[in-house]
Parts: sequence; C-alpha cells; structure tokens
Amino acid sequence: MKKIATILAAVVLTATFVPSSHAANKPTSVAGCKKSTAKGHPAATVKQPTSPASVLPKTLTFTTNCGDIVVALNPKAPQTITNMSALANAGYFNKSVCHRLTTQGLFVLQCGDPTATGSGSPTGWKGYADENLPKDGPKNYPAGTVAMANSGPGTNGSQFFLVYADTQLGPNYTIWGTITKGLDLVKKIGDVGAYTMNGNQAVYAGDGYPIQFVEIVKASAK
Repeated sequence: MKKIATILAAVVLTATFVPSSHAANKPTSVAGCKKSTAKGHPAATVKQPTSPASVLPKTLTFTTNCGDIVVALNPKAPQTITNMSALANAGYFNKSVCHRLTTQGLFVLQCGDPTATGSGSPTGWKGYADENLPKDGPKNYPAGTVAMANSGPGTNGSQFFLVYADTQLGPNYTIWGTITKGLDLVKKIGDVGAYTMNGNQAVYAGDGYPIQFVEIVKASAK
C-alpha cells in the first residue's frame, strides 16, 4: 500500500485531460466548478506554533473553485489544529492546488502543498507529533474524515487528505477534523477520477492528479 505522502510522477497540472474513446461518456468536470489559473508556487513562511492555542478554533473553511469545504476541528488533535489554523489564517493555502486523488482502495483527495509536487511543507518547520490516531482495522478512516499526510512518524507539515468514501489505512495519520459541508463535492471530484501522464497522453489512473482541477482559493479558521 502506498503511503498518503507518496510523491507522484511530475505532470503539468494545467494539462487538459482528453478521455479515451471508450470513456467518452464519463464526465471530465464537476458542474459548478470555476476555471482556475492556480499553479505550484513556493511555500510561504509562517511561524510554527510551539504549543496548542489556549482557545482552539472550531471550524476551518476551505473555499475552493468548486465550492466550500467546511471542517469541524477535533480538539483531540490540539497541536495539529493549532498549526493548520495558523497556516490557514496566514494565507498559506491560498491559491494552492489539490495535487492527488485516489479512487481505488483508498478514496482521498490530498491538498495542502503550495508547490503542488507532493513534497512541499511550511518553510523552516520541524515535523510535529501525531495525534488522535485511529485503531487499525476496516474503515478506520470513514467518509468525511480529514487527516494529515506524512512520510513517517512525527513528520506532519501542511499536507492533508479529505476522505470521500470509507477507507482503511494504517493507523498512522492524525485525524484532526470531519467534513460538515462539501463532502458531496469531494465525492463528485472522486467520481470524475484521476489521471497520470503516459508520454504526452493523459490517461485514467487509480492514483494521480484530479481530472477536475481543484484550487483552494482561500482558507480560514475560527
């Protein structure tokens, strides 16, 4: 099983996906999504919080080109929601691209990397401890879960994933929220599917870039 933080092969995120003839009836966009010119860019510098906020924010809203995704923040992950809220309110996620979608076995949309490479993290930050890890077992990341991506224990940064259908993963990823608005939107993005590049041809893939381009226009926590 690939880890959530696996870096995908480099592709041009703004490439136009042209479906093969056998998939001509499959949609290549989600109704209501606006066009976007966002692209990968250097990560902003944001001071890393060293301890949880004395008053924890309760919601974090991602305004995307396809609509709002509202996350109820889980106080069982206080350092994580403090850090993610600090990034959101500093504009770190603004005009960033959701760079990974999985549609087979794992059902997640991964975002939070301004560089759009799958390896970006807040400039100068050290990884921070995992919190609120689930038990091992089936559907331990149910639909609506919001969790941190990582490359090993204590390597959390800014990347996160939105679970749009019940998923089983190793109990290694901090769960820090639940989608209360916009889960239907993420499901539609998942239904459209993902692609990778085979030479100059974009092809459907179970793990790749979202065919429906997704930009986080802005994010805010309160």
